[in-house]
Amino acid sequence: MDNSKRNVVVTGFEPFGAHTINASWVAVQELKKLGLGKDVDLHVYEVPVEYQAVQSLVPSLWKQYHPQLVVHVGVSGMATTVTLEKCGRNRGYKGLDNSRFCPHSQCCIEGGPDCIDSVIDMESVCKRVAASGLGVAVSVSKDAGRYLCDFTYYTSLYLSHGRSAFVHVPPIAKPYSGEDLGRALQAIIQEMLNMPERAEEKIHCQHVH
Repeated sequence: MDNSKRNVVVTGFEPFGAHTINASWVAVQELKKLGLGKDVDLHVYEVPVEYQAVQSLVPSLWKQYHPQLVVHVGVSGMATTVTLEKCGRNRGYKGLDNSRFCPHSQCCIEGGPDCIDSVIDMESVCKRVAASGLGVAVSVSKDAGRYLCDFTYYTSLYLSHGRSAFVHVPPIAKPYSGEDLGRALQAIIQEMLNMPERAEEKIHCQHVH
């Protein structure tokens, strides 16, 4: 590895529905305060909860920064842990976004594979963070939910040949504070950056349900 600074992009989402304060953006702002170390340039963005905005913003982030890693963070009202998502799904997008729009095709990339896995070993990241004594529970999931979180993740995985990650966080104070979530993101992303890459490997799942 060379000694030049590495670009890392981390995104959270704007408020939507019942989430008038979106814990994902709160957590990302806390991460920005903490940073990722002196050898990493951290760039954070708040993503609109709109399919068409995601389709323009995500490619622009990859083009502008040529990042080593992009991590998207979203909130899940059902989550009680910080959850590492293993894959993004291409089809099944029926929920209306903040502008009351959903894709006519109900898919993310027409002609794209049904599912793309991240090249990051989420199980290993989860175990390492859990063993670190962080005080925040971390788990792994294979279903990012078929809404803007999943849509954003699949778009990024498709563009980056799997060099992306997605982290779901619970709402603020259920049970963790924004500061807790920021510390968890810092630990998770630092583990991801320290892991050996499965170079040029992109895994496609063949089935969705």
